[in-house]
Amino acid sequence: MKILVATDGSKNALRAVKYAADLLGSSTDKTKSITLISVHDDAGLRHAKAFVGKEAVADYLRELSEKELKPAMKVLDAQGIKHDMVMLVGNASQEIVAQAQKGKYDMIVLGSKGRSAIADMLLGSVAQRVLTQAKQPVVLVK
Repeated sequence: MKILVATDGSKNALRAVKYAADLLGSSTDKTKSITLISVHDDAGLRHAKAFVGKEAVADYLRELSEKELKPAMKVLDAQGIKHDMVMLVGNASQEIVAQAQKGKYDMIVLGSKGRSAIADMLLGSVAQRVLTQAKQPVVLVK
């Protein structure tokens, strides 16, 4: 079983990683693995690129992703679960769904932020968009 786990460094995302690790930990599947995915939208940083350069913005986003992925990797290392990571830039929900399709994952696991329905309606929700766009089963962990 291949599981794609989106993480943004939040407590809810770490709970999603632990859930996926527990799910795979009890599996006897020899091909079990987890891919951690971190996606950052650089739309707000496009103007900054003109001042500090594209490389500086790319370095910043890579460092941010690495920082967010580190606690998740510790959890998986401690449980001895095979894993890798993907760091992307773009619209989070679109990139998660595209990676899930491209990598032929069996499941997507996301942490839910737990905002109200009104806040999600006004702000949008990555989890909500992944739920409606993904072809794989999606598990939301609170």
